[in-house]
Amino acid sequence: MTTIVPTSEEDPALAVVRYASEQAWADAGAEVADEHVKRLCDEAIQCVKNARWFDLVSLMLTSADVILSKVSDKDLECIFTVICNVVTNSESLDEIRQMAELISGKVTQQPSDKPASRLKILFNLYNLLEDPYSRFAVYLSALNLAINGKVTEHVLPSFKQIDSFLKEWNIGVSDQRQLFLTISNVLKEHKSLAKESFKFLTKYLATFSGEDAHVLSQAKDEAVRTIVEFVKTPDMFQCDLLDMPAVVQLEKDAKHALAYQLLKVFLTQRLDAYLEFQAANSSLLQSYGLVHEDCITKMRLISLMDLGSDESGQIPYSLIRDTLQITDDEVEPWVVKAITAKLLDCKMDQMNEVVIVTRSTQRVFGKEQWHTLKTKLASWRGNIAHVISTVQAHRPAEDGAQAAQGLVR
Repeated sequence: MTTIVPTSEEDPALAVVRYASEQAWADAGAEVADEHVKRLCDEAIQCVKNARWFDLVSLMLTSADVILSKVSDKDLECIFTVICNVVTNSESLDEIRQMAELISGKVTQQPSDKPASRLKILFNLYNLLEDPYSRFAVYLSALNLAINGKVTEHVLPSFKQIDSFLKEWNIGVSDQRQLFLTISNVLKEHKSLAKESFKFLTKYLATFSGEDAHVLSQAKDEAVRTIVEFVKTPDMFQCDLLDMPAVVQLEKDAKHALAYQLLKVFLTQRLDAYLEFQAANSSLLQSYGLVHEDCITKMRLISLMDLGSDESGQIPYSLIRDTLQITDDEVEPWVVKAITAKLLDCKMDQMNEVVIVTRSTQRVFGKEQWHTLKTKLASWRGNIAHVISTVQAHRPAEDGAQAAQGLVR
């Protein structure tokens, strides 16, 4: 088997064309094969002479399907390294983008065949490119290949650099939407990364701001999916979905209004409201893949968290029992669960049957919560200022007393 080596006397690009055409016409007989191989090689020579780089890449990819299916992973990498390097010869931005798109399109076909090798080719192409938008397009192709080829584990480490990538690519809102949604779909394949998937879904929805109804409607299905993911995830108790335009539109939507109501229950109400909703919409919850018992568990923790936000800072055992609809013996175990989940910082006064709360997690953090925080900060600031003024008022008297004591001595 011929292996493309950079140190070969023949131009590497011409060697790839020759090898690919020989493989493609191998079964046609020597005379027919030689004729087609010569024709393709002559055409490749003309492309090189006239700097027709897009045409050369197209020619090199003519028999790419044969190459991808027949050669070893090592030879495949070598061949496509040569093809990808042709892109760097062009000085035309449009041509570079067209070549990058052409190579990505060919590599992402048949994603289940050697998916890891195909990913390696795309990342090699990415590293060769200097144009930020071309890099973004190739990266997005790699993500879709990983999903379709079921090799998403290979792209997970790159998500740690998404923020720096976004600064480099400087892409528009439409491309950001596509990127966030694709990343979320990659993460969805890994149950342990449910929170990360939800985070990128939320980023996707957040890009819809101020658009007309037609544009917003594109996000309806994903808005519902995000709501379901929030409700379904057992250790997720906070989100800022309620005020997002992409989610708010569901409230008056004939098909998805109940999904919005479900979100409101989990973010603004307590267990009794959920039980009432479930009784009227049990089939809907089942269609979303939600388990009633799991929802009850989550709503009990949410209800307890909500009780902890009361200004008094104290929750009677009896109120917990009635709100969570549990027995007296179950009150303290549920408080422990809330503490373990880091929803509450509190102490249990068993003698007086009261839970003393020092901190409670907020389900949402909107305008009302910011106003409350502002009020508390203003109060703390006033208290600190009062302490400082009190200290300063007493200091002259203390200094005078110390001076008089010194004179006596």
